[in-house]
Amino acid sequence: MIVGALVVLFAYVLATLGTFNHLPRKFALVVGVVAGLGLVINVVNRRLVPDADPVLMPVAMVLNGLGFVMIFRLAPFEAYRDYAPHLAGYETVWTLLGIGAYILTLLVVHRSRDLERYRYLLLFLAIGLLLMPLVPHLGDAAENVGAVKLWVKVGPISFQPVEISKILLVIFFASYFVEKKELLSMSTNRVGNHMLPDLRPLGPIAFAWVCSVAVILLERDIGFSLLLFVLFLAMLWVTTGRWLYLVIGVIAFAGGTYLASEILHQINQRVEIWLDPWKYLANGTAQIGLQPVLGELGLAKGGLTGTGLGLGDPFLIPVAQSDFIFAALGEELGLIGAAAIVIGFALMVGSGLRASLRARSDFSRLAALGLTVIVGFQAFFIMAGVVRLLPLTGVTLPFVSYGGSSLVANYVLVALLMRISSEGAAPLPGRRDSAPAVTQLART
Repeated sequence: MIVGALVVLFAYVLATLGTFNHLPRKFALVVGVVAGLGLVINVVNRRLVPDADPVLMPVAMVLNGLGFVMIFRLAPFEAYRDYAPHLAGYETVWTLLGIGAYILTLLVVHRSRDLERYRYLLLFLAIGLLLMPLVPHLGDAAENVGAVKLWVKVGPISFQPVEISKILLVIFFASYFVEKKELLSMSTNRVGNHMLPDLRPLGPIAFAWVCSVAVILLERDIGFSLLLFVLFLAMLWVTTGRWLYLVIGVIAFAGGTYLASEILHQINQRVEIWLDPWKYLANGTAQIGLQPVLGELGLAKGGLTGTGLGLGDPFLIPVAQSDFIFAALGEELGLIGAAAIVIGFALMVGSGLRASLRARSDFSRLAALGLTVIVGFQAFFIMAGVVRLLPLTGVTLPFVSYGGSSLVANYVLVALLMRISSEGAAPLPGRRDSAPAVTQLART
Protein backbone atom coordinates (compact mmCIF):
# COMPACT_ATOMS: atom_id res chain seq x y z
CA MET A 1 0.00 0.00 0.00
CA ILE A 2 2.88 2.38 0.78
CA VAL A 3 4.55 1.68 -2.56
CA GLY A 4 1.27 2.27 -4.38
CA ALA A 5 0.71 5.56 -2.54
CA LEU A 6 4.20 6.77 -3.49
CA VAL A 7 3.58 5.91 -7.15
CA VAL A 8 0.33 7.90 -7.20
CA LEU A 9 1.80 10.90 -5.36
CA PHE A 10 4.85 11.00 -7.63
CA ALA A 11 2.60 10.87 -10.70
CA TYR A 12 0.45 13.67 -9.27
CA VAL A 13 3.50 15.91 -8.76
CA LEU A 14 4.75 15.28 -12.31
CA ALA A 15 1.32 15.95 -13.83
CA THR A 16 1.01 19.22 -11.88
CA LEU A 17 4.50 20.36 -12.90
CA GLY A 18 3.90 19.53 -16.55
CA THR A 19 0.44 21.07 -16.73
CA PHE A 20 0.75 24.18 -14.54
CA ASN A 21 4.54 24.62 -14.29
CA HIS A 22 4.50 24.70 -10.49
CA LEU A 23 4.34 22.28 -7.58
CA PRO A 24 0.90 21.34 -6.21
CA ARG A 25 -0.34 24.13 -3.94
CA LYS A 26 -2.30 21.78 -1.67
CA PHE A 27 0.16 18.92 -1.82
CA ALA A 28 0.13 18.42 1.96
CA LEU A 29 -3.65 17.93 1.82
CA VAL A 30 -3.30 15.41 -1.02
CA VAL A 31 -0.62 13.51 0.91
CA GLY A 32 -2.85 13.48 3.97
CA VAL A 33 -5.84 12.17 2.01
CA VAL A 34 -3.82 9.44 0.29
CA ALA A 35 -2.13 8.40 3.53
CA GLY A 36 -5.42 8.49 5.43
CA LEU A 37 -7.21 6.34 2.86
CA GLY A 38 -4.35 3.86 2.83
CA LEU A 39 -4.36 3.65 6.62
CA VAL A 40 -8.14 3.23 6.83
CA ILE A 41 -8.17 0.50 4.19
CA ASN A 42 -5.26 -1.30 5.83
CA VAL A 43 -6.99 -1.28 9.24
CA VAL A 44 -10.27 -2.43 7.69
CA ASN A 45 -8.55 -5.26 5.84
CA ARG A 46 -6.66 -6.40 8.94
CA ARG A 47 -9.83 -6.50 11.02
CA LEU A 48 -12.43 -7.75 8.53
CA VAL A 49 -10.48 -9.79 5.95
CA PRO A 50 -7.11 -10.50 7.62
CA ASP A 51 -6.27 -13.51 5.43
CA ALA A 52 -7.23 -11.98 2.07
CA ASP A 53 -4.81 -11.62 -0.82
CA PRO A 54 -2.60 -8.60 0.02
CA VAL A 55 -2.09 -7.68 -3.65
CA LEU A 56 -5.67 -7.12 -4.83
CA MET A 57 -6.65 -3.90 -3.03
CA PRO A 58 -3.32 -2.02 -3.43
CA VAL A 59 -3.34 -2.69 -7.18
CA ALA A 60 -6.92 -1.42 -7.43
CA MET A 61 -5.92 1.72 -5.52
CA VAL A 62 -2.94 2.37 -7.81
CA LEU A 63 -5.10 2.02 -10.92
CA ASN A 64 -7.67 4.35 -9.36
CA GLY A 65 -4.91 6.81 -8.46
CA LEU A 66 -3.39 6.86 -11.95
CA GLY A 67 -6.84 7.39 -13.43
CA PHE A 68 -7.42 10.31 -11.07
CA VAL A 69 -4.06 11.86 -12.04
CA MET A 70 -4.97 11.75 -15.73
CA ILE A 71 -8.48 13.12 -15.07
CA PHE A 72 -6.90 15.93 -12.99
CA ARG A 73 -4.47 16.61 -15.81
CA LEU A 74 -7.30 16.85 -18.41
CA ALA A 75 -9.67 19.01 -16.34
CA PRO A 76 -8.21 22.50 -17.06
CA PHE A 77 -8.50 22.30 -20.85
CA GLU A 78 -11.23 23.94 -22.90
CA ALA A 79 -12.42 20.66 -24.39
CA TYR A 80 -13.53 19.56 -20.92
CA ARG A 81 -14.53 22.84 -19.25
CA ASP A 82 -17.98 23.10 -20.79
CA TYR A 83 -19.44 19.89 -19.41
CA ALA A 84 -17.19 18.99 -16.47
CA PRO A 85 -15.65 22.03 -14.79
CA HIS A 86 -14.86 20.05 -11.64
CA LEU A 87 -13.94 16.71 -13.20
CA ALA A 88 -11.18 15.86 -10.71
CA GLY A 89 -13.31 16.97 -7.77
CA TYR A 90 -16.15 14.69 -8.83
CA GLU A 91 -13.74 11.79 -9.20
CA THR A 92 -12.43 12.41 -5.68
CA VAL A 93 -15.96 12.27 -4.27
CA TRP A 94 -16.74 9.07 -6.17
CA THR A 95 -13.49 7.51 -4.97
CA LEU A 96 -14.42 8.25 -1.36
CA LEU A 97 -17.90 6.83 -1.95
CA GLY A 98 -16.37 3.75 -3.57
CA ILE A 99 -14.12 3.11 -0.59
CA GLY A 100 -17.11 3.63 1.69
CA ALA A 101 -19.02 1.04 -0.36
CA TYR A 102 -16.03 -1.30 -0.06
CA ILE A 103 -16.04 -1.03 3.73
CA LEU A 104 -19.84 -1.32 3.94
CA THR A 105 -19.83 -4.46 1.79
CA LEU A 106 -17.28 -6.12 4.07
CA LEU A 107 -19.34 -5.16 7.12
CA VAL A 108 -22.60 -6.50 5.66
CA VAL A 109 -21.33 -9.67 3.95
CA HIS A 110 -19.84 -11.69 6.80
CA ARG A 111 -19.85 -14.91 4.77
CA SER A 112 -19.93 -15.13 1.00
CA ARG A 113 -22.29 -18.10 1.11
CA ASP A 114 -24.97 -15.96 2.75
CA LEU A 115 -25.57 -14.34 -0.65
CA GLU A 116 -26.62 -17.68 -2.11
CA ARG A 117 -29.92 -17.61 -0.24
CA TYR A 118 -31.09 -14.43 -1.97
CA ARG A 119 -30.47 -15.46 -5.57
CA TYR A 120 -33.99 -14.90 -6.96
CA LEU A 121 -34.39 -11.65 -5.06
CA LEU A 122 -31.08 -10.47 -6.51
CA LEU A 123 -32.14 -11.62 -9.98
CA PHE A 124 -35.35 -9.57 -9.88
CA LEU A 125 -33.41 -6.60 -8.52
CA ALA A 126 -30.85 -6.93 -11.33
CA ILE A 127 -33.54 -7.01 -14.03
CA GLY A 128 -35.28 -4.09 -12.37
CA LEU A 129 -32.07 -2.08 -12.44
CA LEU A 130 -31.59 -2.92 -16.11
CA LEU A 131 -35.11 -1.68 -16.87
CA MET A 132 -34.70 1.63 -15.03
CA PRO A 133 -33.20 3.63 -17.96
CA LEU A 134 -36.24 2.70 -20.07
CA VAL A 135 -38.72 4.07 -17.50
CA PRO A 136 -40.11 7.49 -18.51
CA HIS A 137 -38.79 10.43 -16.47
CA LEU A 138 -35.99 8.26 -15.00
CA GLY A 139 -33.64 8.10 -17.98
CA ASP A 140 -31.11 10.92 -17.98
CA ALA A 141 -31.41 12.60 -21.37
CA ALA A 142 -28.28 14.67 -20.77
CA GLU A 143 -26.11 11.58 -20.21
CA ASN A 144 -27.83 9.19 -22.64
CA VAL A 145 -25.86 10.23 -25.69
CA GLY A 146 -27.38 9.29 -29.04
CA ALA A 147 -29.43 6.09 -28.98
CA VAL A 148 -27.67 4.63 -25.94
CA LYS A 149 -29.86 4.55 -22.84
CA LEU A 150 -27.85 3.58 -19.79
CA TRP A 151 -28.17 6.49 -17.38
CA VAL A 152 -30.77 7.11 -14.70
CA LYS A 153 -31.23 10.39 -12.86
CA VAL A 154 -32.67 10.46 -9.34
CA GLY A 155 -32.67 14.02 -8.05
CA PRO A 156 -29.20 15.51 -8.66
CA ILE A 157 -27.51 12.10 -8.97
CA SER A 158 -26.97 10.31 -12.30
CA PHE A 159 -25.73 6.71 -12.42
CA GLN A 160 -25.65 3.56 -14.55
CA PRO A 161 -27.77 0.78 -12.99
CA VAL A 162 -26.12 -1.84 -15.20
CA GLU A 163 -22.90 -1.51 -13.17
CA ILE A 164 -24.65 -2.90 -10.08
CA SER A 165 -26.81 -5.39 -11.96
CA LYS A 166 -23.80 -7.23 -13.42
CA ILE A 167 -22.59 -8.07 -9.89
CA LEU A 168 -26.06 -9.25 -8.87
CA LEU A 169 -26.24 -11.45 -11.97
CA VAL A 170 -22.91 -13.06 -11.05
CA ILE A 171 -24.34 -14.07 -7.67
CA PHE A 172 -27.49 -15.47 -9.29
CA PHE A 173 -25.58 -17.39 -11.97
CA ALA A 174 -23.19 -18.86 -9.38
CA SER A 175 -26.01 -19.99 -7.09
CA TYR A 176 -28.11 -21.52 -9.87
CA PHE A 177 -25.21 -23.29 -11.58
CA VAL A 178 -24.09 -24.84 -8.30
CA GLU A 179 -27.56 -26.22 -7.62
CA LYS A 180 -27.97 -27.60 -11.16
CA LYS A 181 -24.36 -28.71 -11.63
CA GLU A 182 -25.06 -32.44 -11.76
CA LEU A 183 -28.03 -32.09 -14.09
CA LEU A 184 -26.04 -29.89 -16.44
CA SER A 185 -23.04 -32.23 -16.44
CA MET A 186 -24.78 -35.60 -16.78
CA SER A 187 -25.51 -37.09 -20.21
CA THR A 188 -29.06 -38.44 -20.12
CA ASN A 189 -30.35 -38.00 -23.69
CA ARG A 190 -29.33 -40.37 -26.45
CA VAL A 191 -28.94 -38.93 -29.97
CA GLY A 192 -27.85 -41.70 -32.27
CA ASN A 193 -24.71 -43.21 -30.77
CA HIS A 194 -24.00 -40.19 -28.60
CA MET A 195 -25.19 -39.25 -25.12
CA LEU A 196 -25.97 -35.58 -24.64
CA PRO A 197 -26.88 -33.61 -21.49
CA ASP A 198 -30.44 -32.58 -20.75
CA LEU A 199 -30.82 -28.92 -21.66
CA ARG A 200 -34.04 -28.37 -19.70
CA PRO A 201 -32.25 -27.22 -16.50
CA LEU A 202 -30.83 -24.39 -18.58
CA GLY A 203 -34.34 -22.95 -19.05
CA PRO A 204 -34.50 -20.50 -16.12
CA ILE A 205 -30.89 -19.41 -16.44
CA ALA A 206 -31.20 -18.96 -20.20
CA PHE A 207 -34.37 -16.95 -19.66
CA ALA A 208 -32.58 -14.67 -17.19
CA TRP A 209 -29.67 -14.21 -19.59
CA VAL A 210 -31.89 -13.53 -22.60
CA CYS A 211 -33.94 -10.99 -20.62
CA SER A 212 -30.81 -9.20 -19.45
CA VAL A 213 -29.24 -9.05 -22.90
CA ALA A 214 -32.55 -8.09 -24.54
CA VAL A 215 -33.01 -5.20 -22.13
CA ILE A 216 -29.49 -3.96 -22.77
CA LEU A 217 -30.01 -4.22 -26.53
CA LEU A 218 -33.16 -2.13 -26.12
CA GLU A 219 -30.91 0.41 -24.41
CA ARG A 220 -28.58 0.23 -27.44
CA ASP A 221 -25.53 -0.79 -25.41
CA ILE A 222 -23.17 -3.25 -27.08
CA GLY A 223 -20.36 -3.46 -24.54
CA PHE A 224 -22.33 -4.74 -21.57
CA SER A 225 -24.30 -7.15 -23.78
CA LEU A 226 -21.02 -8.73 -24.83
CA LEU A 227 -19.73 -8.70 -21.25
CA LEU A 228 -22.81 -10.50 -19.92
CA PHE A 229 -22.59 -13.06 -22.71
CA VAL A 230 -18.93 -13.87 -21.91
CA LEU A 231 -19.76 -14.00 -18.19
CA PHE A 232 -22.62 -16.45 -18.72
CA LEU A 233 -20.63 -18.70 -21.05
CA ALA A 234 -17.50 -18.75 -18.86
CA MET A 235 -19.41 -19.68 -15.69
CA LEU A 236 -21.42 -22.35 -17.52
CA TRP A 237 -18.30 -23.93 -19.01
CA VAL A 238 -16.39 -23.94 -15.71
CA THR A 239 -19.41 -25.51 -13.97
CA THR A 240 -19.87 -28.35 -16.45
CA GLY A 241 -16.56 -28.68 -18.29
CA ARG A 242 -18.51 -29.49 -21.47
CA TRP A 243 -17.30 -28.13 -24.79
CA LEU A 244 -20.78 -28.64 -26.23
CA TYR A 245 -22.01 -25.60 -24.31
CA LEU A 246 -19.19 -23.50 -25.75
CA VAL A 247 -20.11 -24.57 -29.29
CA ILE A 248 -23.79 -23.78 -28.68
CA GLY A 249 -22.78 -20.46 -27.14
CA VAL A 250 -20.58 -19.46 -30.09
CA ILE A 251 -23.37 -20.35 -32.54
CA ALA A 252 -25.86 -18.35 -30.47
CA PHE A 253 -23.40 -15.45 -30.34
CA ALA A 254 -22.94 -15.50 -34.12
CA GLY A 255 -26.70 -15.52 -34.68
CA GLY A 256 -27.27 -12.81 -32.09
CA THR A 257 -24.55 -10.64 -33.59
CA TYR A 258 -26.10 -10.90 -37.04
CA LEU A 259 -29.55 -10.10 -35.67
CA ALA A 260 -28.23 -7.17 -33.65
CA SER A 261 -26.38 -5.80 -36.70
CA GLU A 262 -29.68 -5.78 -38.58
CA ILE A 263 -31.40 -3.96 -35.71
CA LEU A 264 -28.67 -1.67 -34.37
CA HIS A 265 -26.99 0.55 -36.95
CA GLN A 266 -24.13 1.44 -34.61
CA ILE A 267 -22.78 -2.14 -34.69
CA ASN A 268 -22.06 -1.95 -38.42
CA GLN A 269 -20.70 1.55 -38.01
CA ARG A 270 -18.32 0.51 -35.23
CA VAL A 271 -17.04 -2.41 -37.30
CA GLU A 272 -16.42 -0.09 -40.25
CA ILE A 273 -14.62 2.41 -38.02
CA TRP A 274 -12.54 -0.41 -36.56
CA LEU A 275 -11.49 -1.62 -40.03
CA ASP A 276 -10.58 1.81 -41.40
CA PRO A 277 -11.23 4.97 -39.35
CA TRP A 278 -9.07 7.08 -41.64
CA LYS A 279 -11.50 6.93 -44.56
CA TYR A 280 -14.00 9.05 -42.63
CA LEU A 281 -11.41 11.80 -42.31
CA ALA A 282 -10.78 11.66 -46.07
CA ASN A 283 -14.53 11.85 -46.77
CA GLY A 284 -14.97 14.92 -44.59
CA THR A 285 -16.97 13.15 -41.87
CA ALA A 286 -14.17 13.67 -39.38
CA GLN A 287 -16.23 13.36 -36.20
CA ILE A 288 -17.10 9.69 -36.83
CA GLY A 289 -13.57 8.28 -36.94
CA LEU A 290 -11.80 11.05 -35.05
CA GLN A 291 -11.58 9.32 -31.67
CA PRO A 292 -9.73 6.14 -32.74
CA VAL A 293 -7.48 8.10 -35.11
CA LEU A 294 -6.38 10.56 -32.43
CA GLY A 295 -6.02 7.68 -29.97
CA GLU A 296 -3.67 5.94 -32.39
CA LEU A 297 -1.68 9.11 -32.96
CA GLY A 298 -1.43 9.67 -29.20
CA LEU A 299 -0.09 6.16 -28.60
CA ALA A 300 2.39 6.61 -31.46
CA LYS A 301 3.52 9.95 -30.03
CA GLY A 302 4.12 8.35 -26.64
CA GLY A 303 6.56 5.81 -28.03
CA LEU A 304 8.44 3.67 -25.55
CA THR A 305 8.78 6.02 -22.57
CA GLY A 306 6.03 8.58 -23.23
CA THR A 307 6.03 12.35 -23.46
CA GLY A 308 5.91 12.66 -19.68
CA LEU A 309 2.94 13.41 -17.44
CA GLY A 310 1.60 16.86 -18.27
CA LEU A 311 3.74 17.22 -21.40
CA GLY A 312 1.57 15.49 -24.03
CA ASP A 313 -1.65 16.45 -25.79
CA PRO A 314 -4.19 13.87 -24.57
CA PHE A 315 -6.88 16.57 -24.35
CA LEU A 316 -7.10 16.43 -28.16
CA ILE A 317 -8.68 12.95 -27.94
CA PRO A 318 -12.48 13.15 -27.61
CA VAL A 319 -13.81 11.74 -24.30
CA ALA A 320 -10.26 10.95 -23.19
CA GLN A 321 -11.29 10.86 -19.53
CA SER A 322 -13.61 7.90 -20.12
CA ASP A 323 -13.51 5.75 -23.26
CA PHE A 324 -9.94 6.58 -24.27
CA ILE A 325 -8.15 7.15 -21.00
CA PHE A 326 -5.88 4.20 -21.84
CA ALA A 327 -4.71 6.10 -24.96
CA ALA A 328 -4.18 9.26 -22.88
CA LEU A 329 -2.05 7.37 -20.35
CA GLY A 330 -0.22 5.58 -23.18
CA GLU A 331 0.72 8.92 -24.73
CA GLU A 332 2.21 10.38 -21.56
CA LEU A 333 3.56 7.19 -19.98
CA GLY A 334 4.53 5.39 -23.18
CA LEU A 335 4.56 1.68 -23.89
CA ILE A 336 6.19 1.04 -20.51
CA GLY A 337 3.40 2.81 -18.62
CA ALA A 338 0.66 1.18 -20.74
CA ALA A 339 2.25 -2.23 -20.12
CA ALA A 340 2.31 -1.49 -16.39
CA ILE A 341 -1.44 -0.85 -16.46
CA VAL A 342 -2.00 -4.12 -18.32
CA ILE A 343 0.15 -5.91 -15.72
CA GLY A 344 -1.92 -4.31 -12.97
CA PHE A 345 -5.09 -5.85 -14.40
CA ALA A 346 -3.28 -9.16 -14.89
CA LEU A 347 -2.38 -9.10 -11.18
CA MET A 348 -6.01 -8.44 -10.27
CA VAL A 349 -7.17 -11.33 -12.46
CA GLY A 350 -4.52 -13.59 -10.95
CA SER A 351 -5.61 -12.66 -7.44
CA GLY A 352 -9.26 -13.31 -8.33
CA LEU A 353 -8.49 -16.71 -9.82
CA ARG A 354 -6.40 -17.62 -6.77
CA ALA A 355 -9.33 -16.68 -4.54
CA SER A 356 -11.57 -18.88 -6.69
CA LEU A 357 -9.22 -21.85 -6.43
CA ARG A 358 -8.96 -21.52 -2.64
CA ALA A 359 -12.68 -20.98 -2.00
CA ARG A 360 -14.26 -23.41 0.44
CA SER A 361 -17.63 -23.78 -1.28
CA ASP A 362 -18.69 -24.30 -4.88
CA PHE A 363 -20.79 -21.15 -4.75
CA SER A 364 -17.90 -18.98 -3.53
CA ARG A 365 -15.58 -20.54 -6.08
CA LEU A 366 -17.92 -19.82 -8.97
CA ALA A 367 -18.82 -16.34 -7.71
CA ALA A 368 -15.13 -15.38 -7.45
CA LEU A 369 -14.60 -16.64 -10.98
CA GLY A 370 -17.53 -14.59 -12.30
CA LEU A 371 -16.37 -11.41 -10.56
CA THR A 372 -12.87 -11.93 -11.98
CA VAL A 373 -14.27 -12.46 -15.46
CA ILE A 374 -16.08 -9.11 -15.22
CA VAL A 375 -12.93 -7.18 -14.32
CA GLY A 376 -10.63 -9.02 -16.72
CA PHE A 377 -12.81 -9.01 -19.81
CA GLN A 378 -14.11 -5.48 -19.30
CA ALA A 379 -10.54 -4.20 -19.13
CA PHE A 380 -9.58 -6.33 -22.14
CA PHE A 381 -12.52 -5.16 -24.27
CA ILE A 382 -11.84 -1.44 -23.81
CA MET A 383 -8.04 -1.66 -24.07
CA ALA A 384 -8.33 -3.87 -27.17
CA GLY A 385 -10.76 -1.34 -28.64
CA VAL A 386 -8.36 1.55 -28.03
CA VAL A 387 -5.46 -0.21 -29.78
CA ARG A 388 -7.88 -1.43 -32.51
CA LEU A 389 -7.49 -5.10 -31.75
CA LEU A 390 -11.30 -5.23 -31.43
CA PRO A 391 -14.12 -2.83 -32.34
CA LEU A 392 -14.96 -0.31 -29.64
CA THR A 393 -17.51 -1.64 -27.16
CA GLY A 394 -18.12 1.50 -25.10
CA VAL A 395 -17.37 0.02 -21.66
CA THR A 396 -15.18 1.84 -19.16
CA LEU A 397 -11.71 0.82 -18.01
CA PRO A 398 -12.28 -0.43 -14.42
CA PHE A 399 -10.92 1.91 -11.70
CA VAL A 400 -9.15 4.10 -14.29
CA SER A 401 -11.88 5.74 -16.38
CA TYR A 402 -13.98 8.61 -15.06
CA GLY A 403 -17.35 7.41 -13.81
CA GLY A 404 -19.00 7.31 -10.42
CA SER A 405 -21.30 4.30 -10.67
CA SER A 406 -18.58 2.23 -12.32
CA LEU A 407 -16.06 3.10 -9.62
CA VAL A 408 -18.42 2.35 -6.73
CA ALA A 409 -19.54 -0.95 -8.29
CA ASN A 410 -15.94 -2.04 -8.87
CA TYR A 411 -15.04 -1.39 -5.24
CA VAL A 412 -18.02 -3.53 -4.17
CA LEU A 413 -16.77 -6.22 -6.55
CA VAL A 414 -13.28 -6.12 -5.00
CA ALA A 415 -14.79 -6.31 -1.51
CA LEU A 416 -16.59 -9.54 -2.44
CA LEU A 417 -13.38 -10.96 -3.88
CA MET A 418 -11.51 -10.00 -0.70
CA ARG A 419 -14.15 -11.72 1.43
CA ILE A 420 -13.90 -14.94 -0.59
CA SER A 421 -10.10 -14.75 -0.60
CA SER A 422 -9.96 -14.32 3.17
CA GLU A 423 -12.33 -17.23 3.75
CA GLY A 424 -10.28 -19.56 1.57
CA ALA A 425 -6.94 -18.66 3.13
CA ALA A 426 -8.08 -18.63 6.76
CA PRO A 427 -7.12 -21.57 9.04
CA LEU A 428 -9.78 -24.21 9.44
CA PRO A 429 -11.67 -24.23 12.76
CA GLY A 430 -9.80 -26.22 15.38
CA ARG A 431 -6.41 -25.75 13.70
CA ARG A 432 -3.74 -23.70 15.39
CA ASP A 433 -1.39 -23.40 12.46
CA SER A 434 -1.91 -20.74 9.82
CA ALA A 435 -1.68 -22.84 6.68
CA PRO A 436 -4.25 -22.02 4.02
CA ALA A 437 -7.49 -23.94 3.98
CA VAL A 438 -6.62 -25.67 0.71
CA THR A 439 -3.48 -27.10 2.31
CA GLN A 440 -5.41 -28.16 5.40
CA LEU A 441 -8.00 -30.00 3.32
CA ALA A 442 -5.29 -31.73 1.34
CA ARG A 443 -3.70 -32.97 4.57
CA THR A 444 -6.98 -34.37 5.89
